[in-house]
Amino acid sequence: MCNSSSISHFLLLPLAHTRQLQLLHFCLFLAISLAALLANGLIISAVACGHLLHSPMFFFLLHLALSDLGSICTTVPKAMHNSLWDTRNISYSACAAQVFLLVFFVASELALLTVMCYDRYVSICKPLHYETLLGSRACAHMAAAAWASAFLNALLLTANTFSLPLCHGNALGQFFCEIPHILKLTCSKSYLRELGLLAASICVAFVCFVFIIFSYVQIFRAVLRIPSEQGRHKAFSTCLPHLAVLSLFIITSFFAYLKPPSISSPSLDLSVSVLYSVVPPTLNPVIYSLRNQELKAAGQTLITRQFRKHQIASKFL
Repeated sequence: MCNSSSISHFLLLPLAHTRQLQLLHFCLFLAISLAALLANGLIISAVACGHLLHSPMFFFLLHLALSDLGSICTTVPKAMHNSLWDTRNISYSACAAQVFLLVFFVASELALLTVMCYDRYVSICKPLHYETLLGSRACAHMAAAAWASAFLNALLLTANTFSLPLCHGNALGQFFCEIPHILKLTCSKSYLRELGLLAASICVAFVCFVFIIFSYVQIFRAVLRIPSEQGRHKAFSTCLPHLAVLSLFIITSFFAYLKPPSISSPSLDLSVSVLYSVVPPTLNPVIYSLRNQELKAAGQTLITRQFRKHQIASKFL
């Protein structure tokens, strides 16, 4: 028996038990994190520097890329450090910071995906009111509301989680700090208040999903009323990246938390946790870039411009 005041660190779940596999996981995480940093950084730079991309859709995409960058930088570096140095330790304060940042970025991603759905709804169903409903001030307010609500949610959940007494050791069954695994270490009946906060967060997420489903029902009805096939294809193509990113986010999260206990195993749980925490932030910019010609053109222009600057600078050295 121990309490939270006597715990100075937690023990994370090791990704592998042999040195060769640990180094392999380090290399894989390094490649994934570099790909995510490059892809999301390129989107942020292209949208920020490309004057043709200063529209509500790309404005929210920039914020989504920032959320993805934060999410991948919250879990992967510590996992890489533990694999490289063959350790499991994470300090109590670092664990609290990781929980806060993870909840913050995941909640902000859901909020931003909901706002982006509203952007697609207004663009297709109410095109004449697009400039009015999604002006620069309205977009700034919606982005600020998404980040603020995520911050408040993360603050409440983190503060409440780490105020609970711990009675079952300090070993977590996850390779990063996560609220459900920390709750397994708490004393009996002491986590009921935390479960109430989690239930409230789940209800908010459910409201977001209902809003997204309702919006897409209206979008599809509006698209099917477009007389020309080319117009329907263009309208659908603007929604496909958002639908793909949203589906990836929902499927991986739901499978991680709602999979049947009968198919649960340590190796499967570890693979699923990697799938929902690492894969979406890496693939999101790829999904958007593949379907958007304006974004690809802006990215190519940015890369070409930087390459030319490097060539000119190298001539003077």
